[in-house]
Amino acid sequence: MENLILEGSNKTPTVKFLAESGALEISGKSIPENSFGFYQPLLLWLDNYNTQPTPKTEIKIQLEYFNTSSSKCLLDILRKLELLKKSGKSDVIVLWHYETDDEDMMEAGQDYNSLVDLTFQLIEI
Repeated sequence: MENLILEGSNKTPTVKFLAESGALEISGKSIPENSFGFYQPLLLWLDNYNTQPTPKTEIKIQLEYFNTSSSKCLLDILRKLELLKKSGKSDVIVLWHYETDDEDMMEAGQDYNSLVDLTFQLIEI
């Protein structure tokens, strides 16, 4: 399976989904003109990955900012990972990074944690 690597811009996050290691990362800003269009390849990649995942899948989310439509797409990603965990094929850990003074991003991590049945680690940076 191919890795999915997208270089970030001033409106889109950097994405590194590495199939062989199960290391997934979304970082930077997420304010694309068309969030659903941007995140669709990530969701399709996860559908494919979920058929033959690694025993441990770890997603690092370190966003400076994301808009409302991106928040829905992030939830879609977390829900796909929740299905993976429930299938028993892979342990899934979410590493939610936020800056010390960014209460909004910390609370967003807490909100996502309450919406999905995944192991969350809120990491202050």
